[in-house]
Amino acid sequence: MRAFQGHLHPAAMPARYRRGWAKAQARVVRSLTGELTPRGPRQAHRGLLASRRMSSTGESELVARCRRGDPRAWDELFDAHYAAVGRYVFQLSPQFTREDADEIAQETFLSVIKHIGNFHGDCQLQTWLFRIAGNKARDYLEKLRAAKRGGGQSALSLHAENPETGLTLDAPSQQPGPDGVLLNTERALLIGHALEQLGGPCQEIIELRYFADLSYEEISRTLRLNEKTVSSRLSKCLDKLEEIARPIFAGGKPPVSPSNPEAR
Repeated sequence: MRAFQGHLHPAAMPARYRRGWAKAQARVVRSLTGELTPRGPRQAHRGLLASRRMSSTGESELVARCRRGDPRAWDELFDAHYAAVGRYVFQLSPQFTREDADEIAQETFLSVIKHIGNFHGDCQLQTWLFRIAGNKARDYLEKLRAAKRGGGQSALSLHAENPETGLTLDAPSQQPGPDGVLLNTERALLIGHALEQLGGPCQEIIELRYFADLSYEEISRTLRLNEKTVSSRLSKCLDKLEEIARPIFAGGKPPVSPSNPEAR
C-alpha cells in the first residue's frame, strides 16, 4: 500500500485539523438541537477532495479497469484518492494519530479491492470511499473504546510527543482529559450510526459538508447540483438526521442495523 506523502498528511498540521474535527462535530451536534443554520457559499479553498477530479465517464472507465485487475488502474485510483481518504479519516476523531489514519486508510483500500465490483456509480467514487473509510474508522474507534473501558492499553493521544512519556505539544488546559476524549468518541460513534440509518443522498451531502468540510460551491460541483439546491437539500437532510438522531442520543446506544459488506 502507498504511504502518505509527508507534507500532504494532516498530521503535519495537527492543531488545524483538530480544530476542523471539533468544528465538524459541533456543527452536526448543533444541528440536532436546532442551533445550526447552514452557512452560505464561501470561497473553495479546503482542497479536501482529490485535486484531480474525473468525469463520470473517466471514473467508470477507471473502475472497469480495476475490476479487470489492471495494476496501473489501481495505482491511478490510489494516487487520486488515498491522501483524501487519509485526511478524511484523520478529521473524524482527535484520537487518531498519523499511524492510525494510515492503518485505517489501508484497511479501506483493502476493502475496496475486495468489493470494487459492488460500486455501481450511484454516487461519486470518492463518496463511496469515504463511506467505507467512515465505517472502518468507527470500527477502529469502537476497539479503542472497548480497550479504554476494559482497562487495556490507552489510546495514543494526538497531543502526545511520545506515547511513552505523554509529553504534550499543546497547552494541556485546552484539551479534554481521558473522559472527555471518550465522550467525544462515543458522540462521534452515535453520529456515525445516525448517518448510516439516514443513508442515501442525505448521508452523502451531510458528510461532504460537515466532515469533508466542503463549501457549497465544492459540493455543487461534486454532486452536479446548483448551490441553491445544495442549500435546500442540506437543510431538509439535517431535519431528517435530527429525527433519527434524537432517540439515539437520548438512549446513548447505537441501533442494531444490518451490516453492509461492501462498506466494511
